[in-house]
Amino acid sequence: MITASRLIPAVVCLLAIAGCSGEDSGKAGSSAGVLPAIPVGEGFDFYVLSLSWSPTWCKANDPKGKTDQCRPGHGLVVHGLWPQYESGYPENCPSRSPRRVPETLGRQYLDLIPSMGLIGHQWRKHGTCSGLDQADYFTVTRAARERLAIPPELASTVGSRDLSVAAIEAALAAKNPGMTPKMIAVICDGRLLEEIRICFDKELKFRACPEVDGRACRRSAVVLPADP
Repeated sequence: MITASRLIPAVVCLLAIAGCSGEDSGKAGSSAGVLPAIPVGEGFDFYVLSLSWSPTWCKANDPKGKTDQCRPGHGLVVHGLWPQYESGYPENCPSRSPRRVPETLGRQYLDLIPSMGLIGHQWRKHGTCSGLDQADYFTVTRAARERLAIPPELASTVGSRDLSVAAIEAALAAKNPGMTPKMIAVICDGRLLEEIRICFDKELKFRACPEVDGRACRRSAVVLPADP
């Protein structure tokens, strides 16, 4: 017969083991590479993260480098995060949030989008169609950019160079597990690299986007101009 005096220590021991086991499993979960939760939008099918090659924009719009975006060192910068339909996209949607982005909010994202004017424009045209408020929309914009690893071929703005479109897509896919060329659109302005567009689902996993990919540059190679 098991007496109460023998049963109590056994229960205490079992509880201690369970507590330790739970603690260990919690640590394992936090180190398993689980992506942090992000606000999930609604009213569209997927996102396009558009990255501009700054030297191309600056060459046409600010060759003397007077704006923040055109100071040396800006390569790929965020143009915007665009809600998309499988065919077409919404724009300038009704929103409960104000049309103007407060400077206190916008300045938190100048490292991504180096222009308050562009930040405001992206919110009005695209962010209002995300089903999110301003703060959440820009939170998702930063999260999308941070999910994307930029390969060395697309990091430097020192010296002009030619790259094949296939090489750009292959470099991005190699650097970002789960990405394929069908999830990337390289956009050109004549011979110059203008933008790179990456498609994400609402939870910011890479996904294919046939219509976006179908509008990519038809050239086999593009020029990446250097800083102005």
